[in-house]
Amino acid sequence: MIEAPFLVVTLVLFGTGALLTGQVLASRWRPLWQIVPASLGLGLGDRFLLYALFGEALTSLARFVVAASIMLLYAFIAYRVTLARQMVRQYPWLYRAAGPFGWRDKN
Repeated sequence: MIEAPFLVVTLVLFGTGALLTGQVLASRWRPLWQIVPASLGLGLGDRFLLYALFGEALTSLARFVVAASIMLLYAFIAYRVTLARQMVRQYPWLYRAAGPFGWRDKN
């Protein structure tokens, strides 16, 4: 069963942080691999906050992997959406939108 602290802290609070992280990395033209260490850091912060505020296990590897995976997914989605919008907006003579995650040549 999903607990309320997990929903609030992981999905809402740190999920928002992961979305913003993905947006910033894409808007600064950073490579995609940089979302991995950022997501791991957010996962560590999530585990610590759940431990400090709600008494959950700090060293639970399974819960860390779940939290870091959620952060990675959120950051990846935000990265691709931001990068696609940026490519179409900055190079309108070359590219057109191809869904929310991609772009296509105009030819």
